[in-house]
Amino acid sequence: MQITGCLHAAILVSDLEQAEHFYGTILGLPKVDRALKFPGAWYEIKGFQIHLIVAAAGAGTLQNPEKWGRNRHIAFSVTHLAAMKEHLLAHGCPIQMSASGRAALFTQDPDGNVIELNEAS
Repeated sequence: MQITGCLHAAILVSDLEQAEHFYGTILGLPKVDRALKFPGAWYEIKGFQIHLIVAAAGAGTLQNPEKWGRNRHIAFSVTHLAAMKEHLLAHGCPIQMSASGRAALFTQDPDGNVIELNEAS
């Protein structure tokens, strides 16, 4: 027996409309249909899904507010990190550049879930 792939990650959100705006409009993730009846939304990139699940508490507080990458997070690759940074700032999203010096940044969704964005090589 062996693990053969990664299917999805679930992200808790308190306001589905705000979360859909962030993941669908700001990040530009493509939304996919879902058959489940509880409140949420699914997005997919190259066969990997992001499941937004409505929960009253949302993400909670950061365990390490000084270094966002040392908290629970999900990472995506992007083609142009500088353009993504400007896009996020234009939408009022918080930004923290990677302390390692690599081409990466961290942002947070409206519930405080940390998202890492790495420039694809």
